[in-house]
Amino acid sequence: MFTLLRRRIFAALSLALLAAPASFAQTTGDGGPDPSVVRVRLGPLWMNPTISIPNIGIDTNVFHDPPNLTPKRDFTVTVSPKTELWLRMGRTWLSGLIAEDVIWYQKYTTERSANSTYMIGWKAPLNRLVLTTSATWLSTRERPGFEIDVRARRREPMYTGSVEVRGFAKTFVGVRGSWRRVRFDQSAVFRGSSLQEQLDRTATSATVTLRHELTPLTSITFSAGRSEDQFTAAASRNAISTDYAVGLTFDPAALIKGSATLGYTVYRPEAADLPDYRGTTAAAGLSYTPMGSTRFAGTIARGVEFSYDINQPYYLLTGGTASIAQQIFGPFDVVARAGAQRLKYQSRTGVIVADPDRTDRVRTYGLGVGIHMGPDLRLGFNIDKERRTSVLIEQQYNGLKYGSSITYGLQ
Repeated sequence: MFTLLRRRIFAALSLALLAAPASFAQTTGDGGPDPSVVRVRLGPLWMNPTISIPNIGIDTNVFHDPPNLTPKRDFTVTVSPKTELWLRMGRTWLSGLIAEDVIWYQKYTTERSANSTYMIGWKAPLNRLVLTTSATWLSTRERPGFEIDVRARRREPMYTGSVEVRGFAKTFVGVRGSWRRVRFDQSAVFRGSSLQEQLDRTATSATVTLRHELTPLTSITFSAGRSEDQFTAAASRNAISTDYAVGLTFDPAALIKGSATLGYTVYRPEAADLPDYRGTTAAAGLSYTPMGSTRFAGTIARGVEFSYDINQPYYLLTGGTASIAQQIFGPFDVVARAGAQRLKYQSRTGVIVADPDRTDRVRTYGLGVGIHMGPDLRLGFNIDKERRTSVLIEQQYNGLKYGSSITYGLQ
């Protein structure tokens, strides 16, 4: 496996280091990329190869051990090559993504992992019709969320599709659907629970949308939909959700990039002993660069997430992250980042748990300084601290990571 991954990394590195930057005069505005960030153009094929080594340093708590145990520390390296691709096909765009993450630990070899993401998509903006479809394959040993601390192999194929019809000059009515399957390895176990038995599931959704283009680079979407989660072995976790939302989407060429959605969800588990959730949900990932020397970025998340614990099978995750990058002088910059997450658990009726109203919290802080060796190469030094608090001693931990980083081709 690692031989194949080394070949992929070498190929991505070669492409990133040998490709000459290309310049573009205008944006696409029709499903294509922002030309200002695309580095390679070969006829109708556009590519943006990047490579990063986000961490070469020390992890002071490899296994997220609680305070009553002695945390294990180790030297670790992460290598992340990625290539985005776009192919112009008449008035339509075919897009793709190839991304690899290789995480290496010197001493604790069980924590070494290789993660792969592959995506292919197609967008056809026709006269009165917009068709979009994509297929994604994820194979990873990354920790699944803020709760589970083991690196458990899982595979997630996902398919999405949408159809929009232009009702007015700037207004579209549409439908979209998605299908995703989550499959853990049989050996994946956390705190005595089989992740395959507890979390293997299929998620489907269908949504009706109304989208209006506020500007050529900004659109607002109103949506109403229904989704289902069907678990393979733990049928008592099955649930149906009804979702209403309003969202803003910004084109990659806009000053503000990304999207933000605010919604209201009615989450109804099929099991009578598990409470419903009725309330707000949110998802956002935005960046803003008002001046060439300053960049603001942030994420927001609020929604239902599944727990490994059958007695507290889901929690409401509320949180976000924020970062500020500032060029100090010349090629030097500094980056400050912080994050906060709250995990509010829901318990089954009639079961005995340590804390029926349990709420865990995760806090992260980080600081980095860097020097730009050219328009595409940055060398940095980073220090990041993460802490999780809980009424359960085994769910508490403190961790610190520090070391160097190298990025090439990233914006």
